[in-house]
Amino acid sequence: MSILQLSSSSLSFLSPRKSLSSSSKSSRTIRSSLEGTTVTERKVSATTEPLLLRAVKGEVVDRPPVWLMRQAGRYMKSYQTLCEKYPSFRDRSENADLVVEISLQPWKVFKPDGVILFSDILTPLSGMNIPFDIVKGKGPIIFNPPQSAADVSQVREFVPEESVPYVGEALKRLRNEVGNEAAVLGFVGAPFTLSSYVIEGGSSKNFTQIKRLAFSQPKVLHALLQRFTTSMITYIRYQADSGAQAVQIFDSWATELSPVDFEEFSLPYLQQIVETVKQTHPNLPLILYASGSGGLLERLARTGVDVVSLDWTVDMAEGRDRLGRDIAVQGNVDPGVLFGSKEFITSRIEDTVKKAGRDKHILNLGHGIKVGTPEENVAHFFEVAQGIRY
Repeated sequence: MSILQLSSSSLSFLSPRKSLSSSSKSSRTIRSSLEGTTVTERKVSATTEPLLLRAVKGEVVDRPPVWLMRQAGRYMKSYQTLCEKYPSFRDRSENADLVVEISLQPWKVFKPDGVILFSDILTPLSGMNIPFDIVKGKGPIIFNPPQSAADVSQVREFVPEESVPYVGEALKRLRNEVGNEAAVLGFVGAPFTLSSYVIEGGSSKNFTQIKRLAFSQPKVLHALLQRFTTSMITYIRYQADSGAQAVQIFDSWATELSPVDFEEFSLPYLQQIVETVKQTHPNLPLILYASGSGGLLERLARTGVDVVSLDWTVDMAEGRDRLGRDIAVQGNVDPGVLFGSKEFITSRIEDTVKKAGRDKHILNLGHGIKVGTPEENVAHFFEVAQGIRY
């Protein structure tokens, strides 16, 4: 049997061929053993805490947990078929039955170690008196972008029980469905990223409007950032109380800021979220993702989150050195790798895991999965990942 050494500490993979055959055999065995067993019986037998949570805590695990950001939608035929019946994204994401069905689509096929809620970071906006829509081919549209202190004063604090009860219902059902076989993940948008969408009126390439506000009327932006901060603290707690076992915070656009501006307009609010949530939910893992974060890694670690999710532009080994070994990392395979050959996908997974080491690593992509990614390549990604042994 060929063995690929991961490090001088004698960590090793099974060879790719062995990993695939073992994974497939294991999957067949699991399916066979569950035949004729009730859901309740399966849940009772799953007493071990999910692998993802154990890895984040730094416990000894035999392989890295694995899931994919933006798991459904962009590649699964089952999701695309459902979209034909329900063409509106908001219809799909604001109906508990559909949210649960879509969230479980990857779980039923690939058994990832994380099952993330199907939703959007902008979902809270309606409940904050910010009308919006998500239009196919255009993305999010904010109908009346706030431009003044008076506009910001009209933004309400978010009450999830009233505005998004379907989120709580979906999380409860997801937790019941997967038991402890995987961690149920919630997520929220970070204050600066949410403010960027709202001020820009939707997606942006240059972020001119929010930077104009930041540099000409900083008090107005700070007021909006604080509204979002208070609301996201409430939303994270609501998701955790509803069944989320970890929550990912997306600050995708914070990396459009210079380091000095990140320290003014993003970092303090992320720190406030982490510190306040930990007061009531000290054991809830918080994951932070910011696209293109190479220039801000050390500052991301200062937020106090449990996990920093690296995008693929950062070398995993260098990222770990810069963050320090006390913090867990997630990522960071380039989503484009999934368009390559199976051998190439395998080699990139091996490289990432080798550089991450065996402690506190969640294997993932460095961004959401791309449109048109072959589903069979996703299957291969999971088969290889789940066949890894340290």
